[in-house]
Amino acid sequence: MSSDHDIHGTVLKDGEALALGQQLCFAVYSVAHAFNRTYKPLLDRFGLTYPQYLVLLALWQKDSMTVKGIGEELRLDSGTLSPLLKRLETSGFVSRTRDKSDERQVIIALTPKGRELKTEAFGILMEIGKATGCSMEEAAALRTALSDLNRHLDDNQRS
Repeated sequence: MSSDHDIHGTVLKDGEALALGQQLCFAVYSVAHAFNRTYKPLLDRFGLTYPQYLVLLALWQKDSMTVKGIGEELRLDSGTLSPLLKRLETSGFVSRTRDKSDERQVIIALTPKGRELKTEAFGILMEIGKATGCSMEEAAALRTALSDLNRHLDDNQRS
């Protein structure tokens, strides 16, 4: 027996409500994979993975951060972050040192090679901008909507 479901003011039948194409989570998941596929060839020429690139983006804003700070900013746990940072260090993009005031903290800092890569990153940004087909205004509106969605989901987890 089929029934109607009112989902935020939109009435959908059982089959429609559970259709893959109706799922916001699947749309976000699909876009995330499309971004990864689009970034891969652009980052491969620098020997970087997408998560490593995200670390560099964070460091280009602050030059150095604690491992904990990077993890919080990127929402990565230490089990994921530690090997990623080791590879960035081995590649010469970052250095890792103990904080002199708190030996428990590890500071990740850009090396000259890591700073130089920032210039190249503008080319990546331009390529991604072209690939999305979004205007600057559309991209800003999407970022705002996704940030709001992220905040709502986080708030829901805390409730």
